[in-house]
Amino acid sequence: MITSFTFTSASGDEREAIWDIVHLIQGLVIGDKGYISATLRQELVRYGIDLQTALRSNMQDIRPKDWVKLLQTVRRLIETVIGQLSDHFNSEKVWARDMWHLTSRLNRKLLAHTVCVWLNRLFGLEPLQFDGLVTE
Repeated sequence: MITSFTFTSASGDEREAIWDIVHLIQGLVIGDKGYISATLRQELVRYGIDLQTALRSNMQDIRPKDWVKLLQTVRRLIETVIGQLSDHFNSEKVWARDMWHLTSRLNRKLLAHTVCVWLNRLFGLEPLQFDGLVTE
């Protein structure tokens, strides 16, 4: 379930965007490889946030293998949701000329995704399997 989001420009550093939502979260945060930064991780600990990321192939992972596998499973779910927003809801093309229209359109797309998850759960289906919701 998507609980919050923030925007960054295509040329911006996504590690800077986390500061827009840091006050909304606490505990474990799973990020992609773009969030690898020892400094960022240490700064987030002060806010009660444990940032976990996949590591690059040239980095040694000392975390337990079961933990890494769990992180990969959760990260795969996150990537699935991102893919659904991109493919089913065409979220990469919003065509808005101002911030109000941009946020309004993205909010509607996120709401539609949430409704699809809710409907699947209501009908006892897999939450992220949207193809079964539409029939011909």
